[in-house]
Amino acid sequence: MVTLSTLAPTLSIRAEEVTPRQASNSVLCLELATQRLRISLLDPQRRMVWLDEYAQSSVLTDQSVLAYLPALFKEHPLLSFDEFQHVRVSVLSPAFTLIPAQLYRKEYASSYLALMRGHQPPPNELAHAYEHKEGFVSVFGIDRAITEFMGEQYPMQPFTYVHQHTTLIQATRAVDRELTSRENLFLYFEDEYVTILFRDDHQLRYCNRFGYKNVQDLTYYVLYVLDELGVDPEAVNAFVYGESTPFAESYVALSRFVPTMHIGQLPPGINPSSELEELPEHRYLGLQGLCLLG
Repeated sequence: MVTLSTLAPTLSIRAEEVTPRQASNSVLCLELATQRLRISLLDPQRRMVWLDEYAQSSVLTDQSVLAYLPALFKEHPLLSFDEFQHVRVSVLSPAFTLIPAQLYRKEYASSYLALMRGHQPPPNELAHAYEHKEGFVSVFGIDRAITEFMGEQYPMQPFTYVHQHTTLIQATRAVDRELTSRENLFLYFEDEYVTILFRDDHQLRYCNRFGYKNVQDLTYYVLYVLDELGVDPEAVNAFVYGESTPFAESYVALSRFVPTMHIGQLPPGINPSSELEELPEHRYLGLQGLCLLG
């Protein structure tokens, strides 16, 4: 039997109790990863007024967080509502790619993922796409069970499904537009992964995710990407987001080669309630990018 104790709350901040009427005019945002779920709510004024985080209580389990969702949705004070203005879901799947908008064809979505992987997608995977305002389309795989479960929970609500890299692209675009520097590097840390995004003259030039086991591997990946892009690591303007601090081993190691590194700022357009303002601005970039979609 699945219980909520297997999916433990690690953070819960709520500006106010939400009524069914308020929920019907609000946007529910869910960031769904293999072993973690983050929840936010945009109220009718599009303020972030809710942030819950759940993670598996044991790192030894190999079950997906999807296995725990039915119990959580049944008992959660917000997710148990059956009506929202819109539901946005971010997933973190290994299959994703970016296609120039002028070349993208909807009927070939699965083929793009097969070409990227070198083999056909598994039968339980659906190919989804999201068109960015920057001239390209994000194509990614999503577990069919996720879309079926969400559809059962909110059968009358419109959905937007995106990959996590889309939320990071959205959030860094908002930050980049406010910067005067031309070359800007964004590093998003999560577990033993780093997502590297590079923007040049306000255009996205690179986006990819790397797994690493030690800071030597991490340093190699970052410097390799910069070298391939022809970017001077000592001159690029670098921002760190996610699970990192200036005292983290990864941050200290990278700063020896990328001396301009600093902790990233809150993306423009995010309007958190006063209760959420105390959170580190750089910590939840993916969820913030999901809130910025529109």
